[in-house]
Amino acid sequence: MILPPVSLVIFDCDGVLVDSELLSAGILIEEVAAHGVHLTQSYVRDNFLGRSFPTVAQIIRDRFALILPPTFEATYRARLLEKFVTDLQATPGILDLLPRLTCPRCVATSSSPPRVARSLAITGLDQHFADVFTASLVKSGKPAPDLFLYAAAAMNTDPTRCLVIEDSRPGIAAAQAAGMQVLLYTGGGHMAGKAFDTTPPVRAFETWEHLPLLFPTLFKDAPFKDSP
Repeated sequence: MILPPVSLVIFDCDGVLVDSELLSAGILIEEVAAHGVHLTQSYVRDNFLGRSFPTVAQIIRDRFALILPPTFEATYRARLLEKFVTDLQATPGILDLLPRLTCPRCVATSSSPPRVARSLAITGLDQHFADVFTASLVKSGKPAPDLFLYAAAAMNTDPTRCLVIEDSRPGIAAAQAAGMQVLLYTGGGHMAGKAFDTTPPVRAFETWEHLPLLFPTLFKDAPFKDSP
C-alpha cells in the first residue's frame, strides 16, 4: 500500500524525546512501596507506560485495593521534577536530528503540562517545539486517538499525513486508531532496543540516525552528528 507523504511529525515526549521512563518508574515504585505494594521496573513498563498519571494511580488503587492519600499524585510529581533537574537527559541523538527535520513537528504526550514543559526546558528541547499538546486537552487519553487527532487538527494536517513516533503500546494503538503512520522508537533506557509485538506490525528503530533512512524526504542532507 502506498502511504500519503508525511506533512507533520508528532513526537511522544517521555521515552521518545526525553529518557525519563526509568526515572519516573523508580519514583513511582518508591512511593507505592511506602503503601505496602512492591512493583518492578518491568511491571511498570508493561502496565503503565504511555498512560497519564491519574490513570496509573487509579489502576493501582483498583488492582491492589489500595487507598492512596490525596497527596499521592502531588508528592510523586514534586519528587519526579526534582529528579529531572539532576538526571533527565534528551534521548541520544535527538538534539542533532531535530535541526535537520524540514517539515512541521509537535509533541503529543500523556504527561501533565507542567511536567512536559519542565522536561523540554531541562533538556533544551523546548527550542525545537513551539506546539505541545497534552492529554489534559481531550476527554480520553491514549490508547484512544483523541490526543493525536486534536494535535493534527490544531496543526491543520490530515491525520493520514501524520507520522507519530511512540514507545508505548497505548501510544501505538492511539496512532493507529487515528489513522496515522507510526514508528516504534526503542532507544530509551527502559526499552534497551527491544521492540514489542504490534498489530498490524509497526516498524521499529533504535537510534535517531535511522529515522532519516526510513523517511529521507523529511530531512536536510547535512551530515548527522554522532552523539557522545
